Amino acid sequence: MGHAIIVNQAERTRGIIKLPGDKSISHRALIFASLAIGQSIIRGISQCEDCFSTLKCLKDLGVRVKREKENLVIFGRGLSGLKKAKRELDCGNSGTTMRLLSGVLAGQNFSGVLTGDKYLKKRPMSRIVDPLRKMGAKINLTGGNYPPLKIRGSQLKGIDYKSSIASAQVKSCLLLAGLQAEGRTTVTEPSRSRDHTERMLKYLGVPIKIQGKSVSVKKEKAFLGKEFVIPGDISSAAFFVAAALILKNSCLKILGVGINPTRTGFLDILIKMGTDIKIKNIREICGEPVADLEINGKGRLKAIKIGGKIIPRIIDEIPILAVIGCFAQGKTIIKDAGELRVKETDRIHAIVSQLKRLGARIKERKDGMEIFGRSELKGTSVKSFADHRIAMALAIAGVAASGKTKINDTDCIRISFPEFEELLKRVIKL
Repeated sequence: MGHAIIVNQAERTRGIIKLPGDKSISHRALIFASLAIGQSIIRGISQCEDCFSTLKCLKDLGVRVKREKENLVIFGRGLSGLKKAKRELDCGNSGTTMRLLSGVLAGQNFSGVLTGDKYLKKRPMSRIVDPLRKMGAKINLTGGNYPPLKIRGSQLKGIDYKSSIASAQVKSCLLLAGLQAEGRTTVTEPSRSRDHTERMLKYLGVPIKIQGKSVSVKKEKAFLGKEFVIPGDISSAAFFVAAALILKNSCLKILGVGINPTRTGFLDILIKMGTDIKIKNIREICGEPVADLEINGKGRLKAIKIGGKIIPRIIDEIPILAVIGCFAQGKTIIKDAGELRVKETDRIHAIVSQLKRLGARIKERKDGMEIFGRSELKGTSVKSFADHRIAMALAIAGVAASGKTKINDTDCIRISFPEFEELLKRVIKL
């Protein structure tokens, strides 16, 4: 069963905290620093298992890394300087690692195998494999539509690809391949997904064309290493923002959080729900907007309908939004979020089934859920489905539930936020 988190009902949250580095930006900083010429330094990198998976794969591809206190120094090998790995590249539980490195390996002059744990091997990969094959990549899926992926490096050609879904992983994979492809590679999405890759390319001085929902790059000879400073992860901040909102008389400050507009849909929704959230000290660091958040819990939340174009901007935060919906006045509806069914687990079923165990009035839909707010939650034993975001969302629900709540199988939290339990204990007041 592994580690379990036990939480008691809390009175409020109080304090000032700084969160670990953003996971999405950390992945990209590691990859681009490795593909750059010369030395890069990464400050504030996420210490989560997913990012360690990316780092380990890059080391296996010949990238030299040196740790200096809290920072990493990456000795980049250039776009064509990676070496064939002596073993399979183990992506662990990280879909981001697998999908982004697929784009890198597709244009190399050697072959490699990307594999992962039993959960990653259940996640479909056709959404990257199909367009990569159109670019000329030679890829075998030994598990049907699922990992492992055997990629034989090829001469790629640019394509104009219209994606049926808004996915930063698909887009980033194809842009990484596009940097190695003859001609121009263009990716068009139905709505804009998170744009950390585009911002990082601009920061590195790589020419990139952005027009509406389309992004394109040309083959790039080389770019130089730089300093990367990683802001706090807004997806991690979401759990503490939620705790402050559902516990009355809370006052919490979160410093140095990334507020990339493609990631702040969560804050936009909460403001519509009538919350008191202040965004202060806005600045830009390494091409990413950063700010401090101040949250005051007043306990007056309004239900809302969530769907459409905002979904790609909140896809990781939907489990914790479901928890917040339990404390809002009225019926909260979340739709157009079918993508959640192919995450680390079926997140729609997972969060609905476990919030029901806590006493929530919540109903599963094919592409989302309906939450009837203001039902009193009561502590009990719940399970995480080995999904880090489900585990953390249930822990936050637990601090507002009467009695004691036990969240089983929480080792998975190390995947994205190993500091979560310690920080939660620091800010909740029983």
